[in-house]
Amino acid sequence: MRIITWNINSVRLRIPALAKVCAILDPDVVCLQETKVPDDMFPSGEITELGFNHIIHSGMKSYNGVAILSKDPVKLAKTRKWCGKTDCRHIAANLSNGIELHNFYVPAGGDIPDRTLNKKFDHKLQFLSEMQDWFFSMPKADRILVGDLNIAPLEHDVWSHKQLLKVVSHTPIEVDALFALQNSNDWIDTVRYFIPPEKPVFTWWSYRNRRWPGNNRGRRLDHIWATKTLAPRLKNAGVFTQARGWEKPSDHVPVLLDIVS
Repeated sequence: MRIITWNINSVRLRIPALAKVCAILDPDVVCLQETKVPDDMFPSGEITELGFNHIIHSGMKSYNGVAILSKDPVKLAKTRKWCGKTDCRHIAANLSNGIELHNFYVPAGGDIPDRTLNKKFDHKLQFLSEMQDWFFSMPKADRILVGDLNIAPLEHDVWSHKQLLKVVSHTPIEVDALFALQNSNDWIDTVRYFIPPEKPVFTWWSYRNRRWPGNNRGRRLDHIWATKTLAPRLKNAGVFTQARGWEKPSDHVPVLLDIVS
């Protein structure tokens, strides 16, 4: 089974790019973030034509939104209101192979890394804390967590560790919160399970970088985690970097995991 996660930054705008990704990578399950479309306008017909007959989504106009597309049947799983908001940042499904799949879009956190001065940053840290508590309280199970977590935790997950230590997405308080979340359910960071931590890996590049690959000032904000119970079934993980150089790209690229189904 191949699972892909991708912050598509408007699913309706990037249906051609989604079709191209699926033609090249041939995923069984695709998890999307920032779909930016209310549920009654979700392009289910166009996505079904790509081979995904089972679709669940949670969306709102112009902002946020998450979706799970699957070739095999899926069943909607338990979710909740995060930080008391109904802002379409999480959807979960039980896959046909028994794995519980969670798709998240964690708040970006604004520009100022101070939760007192910046309500968006406080929201982000509260969201991560609630995720940690929620997964810690769950019974053990085979789970996969994917999504745009908006944190690049390791030194080589950013183009310059030193210069980004005070920039939202790589600050120590965010990194600590992400590691606490990772420990809450014995998660494996699957990309770093296969790619050594000393090798630079990025999944996001600002639109300000108008030439591709330009200066390659990226960050690894998009993740696929698996519980340790799934470790024997993990086959491969990686980043489909070339999609960032396509016409009208998302600022994120797909991340993939291959797992024995």
